[in-house]
Amino acid sequence: MKGYVDDIERATLDNGDFRRVLYTGHNLQLVVMSINPGEEIGEEVHDDRDQFFRVEQGEGVISIDGVDHAVKDDDGVIVPQGARHNVRATGTSPLKLYTLYGPPEHKDGIVQSTKEEAEARHHEEEWDGKTTE
Repeated sequence: MKGYVDDIERATLDNGDFRRVLYTGHNLQLVVMSINPGEEIGEEVHDDRDQFFRVEQGEGVISIDGVDHAVKDDDGVIVPQGARHNVRATGTSPLKLYTLYGPPEHKDGIVQSTKEEAEARHHEEEWDGKTTE
């Protein structure tokens, strides 16, 4: 197996898609995101997985169970399973981040260019158990 090795900061900053799955393992998934100013992922709860966010560029707010946390470059946030959460871009440029899901959340290799595309396809693109390799 090859695993995943890359400059994650560059991959995150170069990404212009709302959501892009880079690698899916059996227990962990790497996804880069670009959230436009004023956009959000929308409130959600993952009853069966933890999630880690690392901000590489921009400013935003990550809410966890009703508590808002201002985030910026170099910040990391862990959202535990069962916590209601949301990510909002509050700056003047896109909020660029990567996220790790454990276990995976999305089908391997999906690209959702916009938030609208992600919302429309979310349920049909939930993880199906297939990994990158």
